[in-house]
Amino acid sequence: MDAELRQAIAERRLIAFRYDGCARVAEPHDYGIANGERKLFYFQVGGTSRSGGHLPDWRWAVASKIEDLRLLDERFPGPRPAPSGRHQRWERLIASVSREVG
Repeated sequence: MDAELRQAIAERRLIAFRYDGCARVAEPHDYGIANGERKLFYFQVGGTSRSGGHLPDWRWAVASKIEDLRLLDERFPGPRPAPSGRHQRWERLIASVSREVG
């Protein structure tokens, strides 16, 4: 899954996956390690969530809990403004659409 998330971010491709029993479609924006876990920060544009919140919206996923990940052919234009005006602080940022990683 690591390679697929990196590819989706590099190519700005939408992803589809299951998380917490819900099907989701999302723009993957940042992938890295935060609080000791690999996490994905994404903008959910389709599917459902257990919280029942409105879509589209920003969400977090623990990477180890993502199931049935698929890269879609559809692409997204790139960075969006983060809800707080800045993105999460990462222990290690692995891939990002808005920042150079290296």
